[in-house]
Amino acid sequence: MEMKASSALVLCVSVTVHLALAQLQLLLRPSPSDHLPVPDLHEEPDPALEPGEKDLAPRLLRRKLGSSFDPVFSSVGQPTPGNGSVITREDDMSLAGAIPREFQQLDFTGLRAAAKTERRVRRWLWSYTRCPVLSVWKDLGVRFWPRYVKEGQCSAERSCSLPEGMFCKPVRSVSVTLLRWRCQQDSRALRPCSWIRARYPVISQCGCACL
Repeated sequence: MEMKASSALVLCVSVTVHLALAQLQLLLRPSPSDHLPVPDLHEEPDPALEPGEKDLAPRLLRRKLGSSFDPVFSSVGQPTPGNGSVITREDDMSLAGAIPREFQQLDFTGLRAAAKTERRVRRWLWSYTRCPVLSVWKDLGVRFWPRYVKEGQCSAERSCSLPEGMFCKPVRSVSVTLLRWRCQQDSRALRPCSWIRARYPVISQCGCACL
């Protein structure tokens, strides 16, 4: 009798989890973007098209960017743990905090379990379906300033839904303002080069979505 009761409880939990995930997927319907992160830029390695030493004066470039300089998503020098530019990995965040509201709203009345069991199921669902942003530093090359940008990536190692079929996709992005070295050319001569402002999008939030 105890084995039958245990099997029935497992079945009940399994069905309830599937129903709860169906509720959650209706609550969270992100609009995925297939255009991020930005593909690597392939540029001709021509020294004539690159900024010289005087063009890379930090004070001059900081003045050009002004308040648009973003020390969180960009770095002038190569980021290392020793210079204050440590990469923050959202996937390393602890799950010990408060459960998000959308998980608190899931209906578990069919589970007929203790409140402690419900809390564990909610936390497990949160852990299984969450899509953290994985941050990595990308070197854009000498023709960008700052040349290092912290990009976000969405993990696609496994499905984030039950039943399987949905995966982590970009659902929100932010734009980092950079300076781009541009040289205009024509068929007769090389025109002067200058720094222009450019907006570089990076993933700031991932969500569970259909492919």
